[in-house]
Amino acid sequence: YGRILPKSVLDLAPYGCLNVHYSLLPKHRGAAPVAWTIISGDEQAGVTTMRLVEKMDAGPIYLQEAVPVGPQETTASLQAKLAPVGARLMMETIRKLKEGSLQAAAQDEKGATLAPMLKKEDGMIDWRQSAVQIERQVRGFTPWPSAYTRRAGKLLKIHRARIIAAPDTMNPGEVVRADTEGFWIATGSGVLSLEEVQLEGKRRLAGVDFISGARVVKGERL
Repeated sequence: YGRILPKSVLDLAPYGCLNVHYSLLPKHRGAAPVAWTIISGDEQAGVTTMRLVEKMDAGPIYLQEAVPVGPQETTASLQAKLAPVGARLMMETIRKLKEGSLQAAAQDEKGATLAPMLKKEDGMIDWRQSAVQIERQVRGFTPWPSAYTRRAGKLLKIHRARIIAAPDTMNPGEVVRADTEGFWIATGSGVLSLEEVQLEGKRRLAGVDFISGARVVKGERL
């Protein structure tokens, strides 16, 4: 990622340089379309075959196919669903181009959105955001960079989370439940149940098992 091929290279191939992109362009142009599809709360992902131009993911479109995003979808699971679709669409694109039966269609620039490359610091949770948005980040940042917070100065990864309906009367980042029934954190809107976590240097644990060993108490702040 990060390099645009010059026109001298793009013009070498008789049919132009082709690309498979894991989004329904023009949405989510960039290096991390699958993650941003989940983080954005899209109900549909997809695959696009396109001709490369001297602008990132802006070339004319050949074929597209939508793929539904499941409620528990992570970047890892969605990529696994998109990969065979992408392979099939690329083979179909090449075949139809050789037959002369396929024409490219220009993208609608008004509908373009960006999906920039992820950075490690993107995974740091801001508890002032809503439970809905944070839960999407947990899934979108799986497997990398992982959604994480800090407890007692140590990094705590959150591998799975669940939204809990609750009134918005608590302080974001506050532990509002820490017992055998759940490990719940207040957010800017709603409550998030931490279903599976991992303290740095330790193995993954169910949230309720972690709070027992780590002596998490109601009222502390992450």
